[in-house]
Amino acid sequence: MKKERLLEIRKMMENFRCIKKEPRNGPSSFIQILVQACTLQNAKTILREQVLKNGHDGSAVIIVPITQEGKIILAIEPRVFTKETVGIGFPAGYIEEGEKTWESAKRELLEETGYQAQELHYMTSFYQDEGCSSAYNTIYIATGCQKIKDQHLDQDEYIRYIECSLEEVYELEKLGLIGGGNAKLALRYLEKIKVKERVK
Repeated sequence: MKKERLLEIRKMMENFRCIKKEPRNGPSSFIQILVQACTLQNAKTILREQVLKNGHDGSAVIIVPITQEGKIILAIEPRVFTKETVGIGFPAGYIEEGEKTWESAKRELLEETGYQAQELHYMTSFYQDEGCSSAYNTIYIATGCQKIKDQHLDQDEYIRYIECSLEEVYELEKLGLIGGGNAKLALRYLEKIKVKERVK
């Protein structure tokens, strides 16, 4: 990756870096903890805490968008509890009530980037954190993506997207700028399905 390009990406990241965190008293408006007594087949009972997000399990989709020109779209956004407090990953979002995973993938891609995919390719599904959550995430690769509108973000959502070559994506991962488990797993599946002829 050219030095100027990396500098440009780091500058975008700097804009979303968290400079101050202050604890706030009062109940959470998004995360809830549900304590459950779980009886096992062996008649033992164990206490477990379940994380809920906005009253739901927090299942989500992760989308790896590939443009018609063969570029990969990445999302830069605040990740305030990480070491860097900002991260690079793929567009992603929660599945809404009654929504199919592929519907959610199309909606989230359009909302976060303004791009629409010609095709969605299901890759895999997995539990986000099975020790304390029932969130079940699904990865799609979206091909033939074309910009059709502006971003439409939620009130507290801040996302800049960038188009990168596959080599640039690997370099960002190697530099530790792509560090999230969801993004790393999605990138491994991108390698696996041999779409490299569509990616430049």
